[in-house]
Parts: sequence; C-alpha cells; structure tokens
Amino acid sequence: MDRPEEDAILIAWCAEVSEALGLDHVEVDIKKLLGLAGRAAHQVLRPAAPLTTYLVGYAAGLAAASEKSAGDAADEATEIALRLCATREQAGQQ
Repeated sequence: MDRPEEDAILIAWCAEVSEALGLDHVEVDIKKLLGLAGRAAHQVLRPAAPLTTYLVGYAAGLAAASEKSAGDAADEATEIALRLCATREQAGQQ
C-alpha cells in the first residue's frame, strides 16, 4: 500500500465489507495481507493468492472461536504461508 488514492479505496472497502459481515471488531493489516497474496501469486501460481488469504483468514477464525487471539493466529498462519511460498519458490529454482 504505497499509493494514497488506492490505499484509501482499500481501507474504505475493507471497512464496508467488514461491517456488512458483522466483523466490526476485526483489525485487518491490509499491507500484510496484500503482501502475502502477492507472494502466493508470484511464487506459487496466481490463483493461489485468494486461496492462501482465505485459508489464513479461516485459520484466524478458528483460533478466535477457540478463544485464542485472532490477530496472533492470523500472524502465525501468515508466517507459515510465507515460508511455504518461499519453499515453493526455492524448489522452482533448482
């Protein structure tokens, strides 16, 4: 997120979708999420971007349902996914 006009649109969209889904209390690190999507798209395959971000969100939701911190779970799931992306990229370079 480095373009102010696009950043504002994404922030507003995130707030609108979150409100519509009843997720007002959830904080979204948009830059981190987009970074993960970009890595998955480039290091795995383009359609891996939404799939990966969905799975990370799902993991965070499961953690929140079991009274763990959704933010911590999302961070942990993101780190796991990033490691897997890096592993995939390294395997492709060999």
